[in-house]
Amino acid sequence: MIFKKKDEKKIKIKSYDLIVKPVITEKATTLSSHSQVVLSVPLNSNKSQIKNAVESLFGVNVKKVNLITSKGKIKKFKGKKGKRNDTKKAIISLDKGQKIDITTGI
Repeated sequence: MIFKKKDEKKIKIKSYDLIVKPVITEKATTLSSHSQVVLSVPLNSNKSQIKNAVESLFGVNVKKVNLITSKGKIKKFKGKKGKRNDTKKAIISLDKGQKIDITTGI
């Protein structure tokens, strides 16, 4: 008897779902002077999806996308062991002269 795997259905992800929130830290604000933006993204997203989402939502040209995945630390919560959530950040480099205003809504 031969068992076949069922075809996995590809779920289309919308552009709004790919950008969770902007990362506003001291390092992220210094990167904005070099026409770079830091955004929090879902763990299952990839570079090409993020690039297409940013270009369609904000109307800018993306030069490069770098991803940082950080694993959650194991901490104690009220005496019990727990784990913080894993996070993924995207550092988006824009073409010269282009800018994204994060403070305004999409």
